[in-house]
Amino acid sequence: MAINLQKGQKIDIGLSNISVGLGWNPNEGTGSAFDLDASAFMIDASRLIPSEGYFVFYGNTDSPDAAVHHTGDDPTGGNSAGGDDESLVVDLTKIDPAIAEILFVVTIHDAGARKQNFGQVRDSYIRLVDNASGNEIAKYELGEDFSIETGVEFGRLYKRDGKWKFEASGIGYKEDLGYFLGKYYKGQIIK
Repeated sequence: MAINLQKGQKIDIGLSNISVGLGWNPNEGTGSAFDLDASAFMIDASRLIPSEGYFVFYGNTDSPDAAVHHTGDDPTGGNSAGGDDESLVVDLTKIDPAIAEILFVVTIHDAGARKQNFGQVRDSYIRLVDNASGNEIAKYELGEDFSIETGVEFGRLYKRDGKWKFEASGIGYKEDLGYFLGKYYKGQIIK
């Protein structure tokens, strides 16, 4: 039975091969199409991405250690027919030992120009799925009204005492993807 997580709640994963699914639906009548993008920031003990390849998103679908794989971009949020809009497959047995945490962030592409924010998005969630059985382990539904935010840290996997845990974050920002890159990566991303 899946656990329904609350903001800030932490759980032990107890598995090594999982999928992190993210889903959302834009509210009707909000004008331009919504393009939400899921990203994984694989960070070290200094809370930085050690190299460019550890920023996993639709333009870099695989981490250098082959531990995280982005399954592809859904530019409309409508391709899932009730399922996950974007997913990241995570094999914790392959994680580079330098990686201490994986942040899962969703940003609205071109939010400023399109005058969009998470207040115009409904039914957004992050969920963990056991890849061996296909069963949902835990789900965090973003119930808060992020009326001005354009980027949200949905959750994070982190290592504590040799075990991987998950925290439902739900931290909103009025920022784009560039903000998160500036915060967690000090090099230059080559596109």
